Amino acid sequence: MVDYLFLMHGDAPAEPTASWPEYLSRLRASGRFSGGSSIGDGVCVRKSGTPPPIAAQLTGYLRVQAVDLDDARRLLEGNPVYEAGGTVEIRVLPRD
Repeated sequence: MVDYLFLMHGDAPAEPTASWPEYLSRLRASGRFSGGSSIGDGVCVRKSGTPPPIAAQLTGYLRVQAVDLDDARRLLEGNPVYEAGGTVEIRVLPRD
């Protein structure tokens, strides 16, 4: 299994009709949910120079385990952001 992050964007054109508790319950029951949270305000920092602004569209993340990218995509079924037409970035978490 490979670890993936689902990064939810706040760009859904419609209000979510899917339920977070139901979706998270299903992920937990699958045994492939490794945590997550909403994401609040913050800052970008850099040692010198002007840092870029924070990515304001990111609203939350989930960490899941999947066999591959296609398997991770299937885990989005029922995700409220995805179901409302919003963007969910899927990123692999390499084991460095």
